[in-house]
Order: sequence, then C-alpha cells, then structure tokens
Amino acid sequence: MPRSARALEGSAALLAASVLADSAVEHYRGSFENPGMFAPLISSALTLAAGAEGATFGAARARAFRKNSFAMAVAVGAIGAGFHVYDVFRRPGGLSWLNLFYGAPLGAPAALSIAGVLGLCAERLGAGATRLFGLPAGRALAALSSFALAGTVAEAALLHFRGAFHNPFMWIPVTLPPVASGLMAKAALQRPPQPRHPLTRAWLWVTAIAGFVGVGFHAYGVSRAMGGWRNWSQNVVDGPPLPAPPAFSALALSALTALSLLEESGA
Repeated sequence: MPRSARALEGSAALLAASVLADSAVEHYRGSFENPGMFAPLISSALTLAAGAEGATFGAARARAFRKNSFAMAVAVGAIGAGFHVYDVFRRPGGLSWLNLFYGAPLGAPAALSIAGVLGLCAERLGAGATRLFGLPAGRALAALSSFALAGTVAEAALLHFRGAFHNPFMWIPVTLPPVASGLMAKAALQRPPQPRHPLTRAWLWVTAIAGFVGVGFHAYGVSRAMGGWRNWSQNVVDGPPLPAPPAFSALALSALTALSLLEESGA
C-alpha cells in the first residue's frame, strides 16, 4: 500500500478514536436512553481497528473488512447527525442558542462520517486510484480536509462560546485551524498548483500539535471542577471533553497527506 494511503488510514483511525471516546462519554451521560446510542461506539471502534490495521500492515486480505467498516461509519454518522438535529429541534424553544449549547452536538456524528470517508479514500489510493470524487486525489483530499477543519472549528467555537472564552487559550481552536482550513482551500483551488507549500505545511503541523496539547488544557479544566480528578467519574463527564481536541490533529494530518499528493502529482 502506498505511503500516502497508509498515512490517510492513520488519520482515519485517530479521528475514529476521538469519536469513540467522545461519544462513549457523552452517551454515558445520556444513560444510553436510546439503544441507537450504542451504534457510534460500535462503528467508531470498527473504524479505529480498520484504520490502525491499514496504517500498520496495509494487508490486501483485510481490505473487505476495512471498506465495510469505513462505509458503515459514513452511514452511521449521517444517521446520527439526523438524530442530533432532531434532538435539538424537539427541545422546548426548538432551534435556539440554549439548545445548540446543551443539546446533542451536531458536529460529533459528522466527524464519524468524515473518518469513514478518509478511510474509503485511503482504500482507493491503496488500490492505485489517482482520482477521488472525479478530481485529482490531492485536490479532492485538500478540499475535504478544508471543509472538515471548518466544521470542527464551528463545533469548537460553539462550545467555547458557551464557556465565554474564560481562558485565553480557548481562542486557539478558533484561530489556528480556520487559517489551516483557508490555506487548504487555496491549495485545492490554486491553478497552476504550487510545487511546494511550506507555509501551509508548517501551519498544519502547528494545528496538529495544538490538537494534542488541547487534551492537556481540557484535563486542566477537569481538575478545576469541584473535587478535581478525585471526583473524576463526574468531572470527566461534565467537564471539557478530553477526546475532542485530537480531531484537529487527525484532520491536520490528513491535510498534510493531501499536500504530499498535490506536490507529488503536480495537479
């Protein structure tokens, strides 16, 4: 399997891991009142396993398992997005800031679908495809990563606005990743394509690192709640979501793969 395909499999696995941990905590908080709340846990776990297998081995014998797992992730994420939209609208007041703040997060299921799409793209690349969605692979992945980063920024902005940006570091996920999204959109649309993208590549690495560092900031937020980590069973559920920031890292790494494909193909 080509190196770019394995890298994209790894990005899908990392994003699936973020979704798995986040949905497990959030749906535990909701007491799994709807049996369908188990679906994203199962799907994201399969996507994580498929992506990790592809990134590590890239074995042809497991290709059917990977493709089926990624396709399931796309479907489960899309269905979950519908349920989350319904949850927001069924609350008193319908579509309102309060319900967007405290209802089911609209962006979470979309992240699962994106992980599935990344995995399916990796499978196509691994099979020798040079085009995705009717476009050169590099351009298609650059556009996809730009869109996904923008959506993740919107989700982070909503939740950090809910927290009134009380910590200056809460501005990082709404300042660094939007620039990365814009740079990737430029790379996708630019004609003729640039042979190198040093600024974009550096910005994506900073964004990827910021995603991992964000886990530490969220852990600090948990420690500041009543009882701190001694009361972890409540504060991890109610505090800043620990698994959320690495979604930025996964998308930034997928964008780096897109840049590599753009630079290799010159299209």
